[in-house]
Amino acid sequence: MTLLDDTTAILADLIAFPTVSSQSNLELIAYAADRLGQCGASLSLTLDAAGQKANLFATLGPEQDGGVMLSGHTDVVPVTDQDWRTDPFALHAEDGLLYGRGACDMKGFLAATLAFAATLEGRRLSRPLHFAFTYDEEVGCLGGRALVEQMRDMAFRPSVAIVGEPTEMGIIEGHKGCCEYTTVFTGLEGHGSRPDRGVNAAEYAVRYVTRLMELREDLRARCPADSRFEPPWTTLQIGRIAGGHAHNVIPGQCEVDWELRPVTPADGPFLRAAIDDWAAAELLPEMRALCPSADIVRHVVGEIVGLTPVPDNAARRIVSELTGANGADVVAFGTEAGLFQGLGIDVVVCGPGSIAQAHKPDEYVSVEQMSRCLDMLGGLGRTLTA
Repeated sequence: MTLLDDTTAILADLIAFPTVSSQSNLELIAYAADRLGQCGASLSLTLDAAGQKANLFATLGPEQDGGVMLSGHTDVVPVTDQDWRTDPFALHAEDGLLYGRGACDMKGFLAATLAFAATLEGRRLSRPLHFAFTYDEEVGCLGGRALVEQMRDMAFRPSVAIVGEPTEMGIIEGHKGCCEYTTVFTGLEGHGSRPDRGVNAAEYAVRYVTRLMELREDLRARCPADSRFEPPWTTLQIGRIAGGHAHNVIPGQCEVDWELRPVTPADGPFLRAAIDDWAAAELLPEMRALCPSADIVRHVVGEIVGLTPVPDNAARRIVSELTGANGADVVAFGTEAGLFQGLGIDVVVCGPGSIAQAHKPDEYVSVEQMSRCLDMLGGLGRTLTA
């Protein structure tokens, strides 16, 4: 069996674990821990508060600073209401493509790292090689944030990280942040014939959204002149507005889901302060004049920090040498990379598959992309054992 065959078999196993973010990932983590343990890796598991999900941090080689970390998330997005040609949780190979939920985002990379780890069994590494598998990246990088807190207290810390999100094996040195919020409006229900006696939560939500749209133009004006992102400014969009029961009932509650993707770290605090201060000064006094218990609460769903391009990046240099890539790019989608950068680790994002396939029905990763990923990891192995 070739290394690619082994990787494909592992990918089939990983896809068979239905690790949608709303479900446990413990079986997948146990599977990965078993394989890495057989290679001689030291293992560390960290459970979430409910004990239903876990991060896995594993290390091969000497216990010292300066190692390389291969990082990926284990959760996948739902398949609900998606029209798949085949079972999304059973690997389907066809015409050089490997189909299945998570095939490119990002179980393909995880499978490659597990197959690669087996090739290092019994070999002496000059530097530590770490494997970091996290939970709940898709719903706010919850596992990644927990892992970072764990890493702060570690005796030894990696100096370089490769996050294997799907980039078609291109090197990504920067991405926007991603901040997700739900703002809940609580008003006063009443009969639609007397709107003056109620506090219409939906109407106040609409005014809130209108203000967000005005602030969106301010974000465009704050765009850095040298921004390499597309679009170059911080974006803001409304994902969902929900409230009310019937045409003739004043809605007493309404929710607005919205997101912010900052280009610069300062744009997040700017926008949050602007909308919070405006709501407190303009909307709440009107609402509470009729109903003292009326309220507006902005809930944080997730705040993912961006990855900032830096001139001196050891991860970029190493991956460039391994892949032969001459440059590095930036992307709009978010990853856990910025969390690791916040620890002082040099990070790039580089992995098999295309982000264009992620989250869609009939998600796939190509065999060619998997081969290129294995070539990169093989080169890393030669570097670490030289």
